[in-house]
Amino acid sequence: MTLLIDNGITEAADIIKSGGLVAVPTETVYGLAGNGLDEKAVERIYEVKGRPAIKPLSLMVPDKSAIGKYCEDVPDAAFALADKFWPGPLTIVLKSKDIVPDIVRAGGSTVGLRCPDHPKTLELLKLTGLPLAAPSANPSDMPSPKTAGEVMAYFDGSIEAVIDGGECGIGLESTLLDMSRTPYRILRQAALSEEDIAEALTDNMCILGITGPTGCGKTTVLKQLESFGALLLDCDSIYHQLLEEDKALISELDERFPGTVENGVLNRKKLGSIVFSDPEELAALNRISHAHIGAELGRRLRSFAMAGGKIAAIDAIELIGSGLSGLCDTVIGVLSDREKRAERIMKRDGIDKAAAYQRIDAQREDSYFIEKCDHILYNNGTQEEFCDLVINLLTEVL
Repeated sequence: MTLLIDNGITEAADIIKSGGLVAVPTETVYGLAGNGLDEKAVERIYEVKGRPAIKPLSLMVPDKSAIGKYCEDVPDAAFALADKFWPGPLTIVLKSKDIVPDIVRAGGSTVGLRCPDHPKTLELLKLTGLPLAAPSANPSDMPSPKTAGEVMAYFDGSIEAVIDGGECGIGLESTLLDMSRTPYRILRQAALSEEDIAEALTDNMCILGITGPTGCGKTTVLKQLESFGALLLDCDSIYHQLLEEDKALISELDERFPGTVENGVLNRKKLGSIVFSDPEELAALNRISHAHIGAELGRRLRSFAMAGGKIAAIDAIELIGSGLSGLCDTVIGVLSDREKRAERIMKRDGIDKAAAYQRIDAQREDSYFIEKCDHILYNNGTQEEFCDLVINLLTEVL
C-alpha cells in the first residue's frame, strides 16, 4: 500500500535513496520522483507511468549549482534564466554530461533540468542530495494530477509514497526550453510564456546605445560592434521601414495629422510641413513614432536573444530624448570637431559647406551628449586612431 506523507520528508528521502518512488508536489502538478542517477529507479518510473522509452525524462534539482554538475557547454543565458525563474515552472534542456544515465536521456545527448517551487520537494532534494527524475504523476495520456488524492487514485499500491503538499496552484506542466543549441526553442509551451522567457534573455544581453550628432563617426563604432557579433539597430531605418509596413502606426498618424495619409501611404512632405514649423506638433509626432520604434526594438531584441544573441547596439541621434536609452545598459556618445564633421557630411551627402554647417547647427550641442552619455569617444584624429579608441572602449565595456 502506498504511504501518504504529510511532514515526514526524511522518510521520503530514505525511500528515494533506497530506489523507491515518491510522488512529490510542485507549483505546477504532482511529479513521480525517483533517483535520477539510479537506472533501475528510472526504469520503474517508465513502467508505472506506461511512458514510452523513447521519451526522455527531466531532472528536478535544488538550485542552479546543479547545472554545471550535470550539463556541459552551458550558455551564460541558462544561468540567467535560472536566476530569474528558479524555483519555478521552467525546464531548461542542455547538453548532458555522462553522469546522467542513458535511460533518463532516452539515448539522446541532452537533459532537462528544473527547480520546483514547493518547500517540501525542495527539502526532499536537499535531504537526498540527488537529482530526481520526476515526470508528471499520472499514467500516460491521463490528466496531470493537482492533488495528492488524484495521485493516490492513479498509483495507490504501485509506488512507495506520496507527499501531500496540498493542491498545486498552476495546474500546468513547466515550460520546456531547449538551450542545447541556437536558436533556443520552446519544446513545450505551458506555465511560463515564451514572451517572459525572451524578455528575461533580453535583460541578460549587453545593449549599447550609440548616439551623437551627424558626421561624428558613429558608423565606425557600429562596424566594430558588428565584428563583436552585435545586432545593429538603426532607429532611423527602422522608422522608415515601419512607415511602409506598420498599419497601426499609419492609422495613428492619420488620426493625429488628418490629410497626411493618402490611400494608406504617408505623405511625408505634408507631414513635414505641419510638424517642422510647430514644436508641439513635432512633439506629438515624436511621441507616436518613438512608441512604435520602441516596440519594434523590443521585438527584435527578444528575437535576437532567443537566437542566442549576447550584444546589441541601438543607433539613434535622439536616443536620449526619445527615452530609448532606457533600453540600454551603456550609452556611448560620439563627438567630433565642427570642421571635421562638415568635411564628412559634404563627402557623404554630396552637399556644399554651407549646407553641411546648416545641418550641424540644427542639432544638439556637444555639451548635451557629454552630460547625458556614459562614455564619450572623440573622433578628431585619423581613422586608424579612432578605430583603436573604439576597440579599447568596447573591450572595456563588453
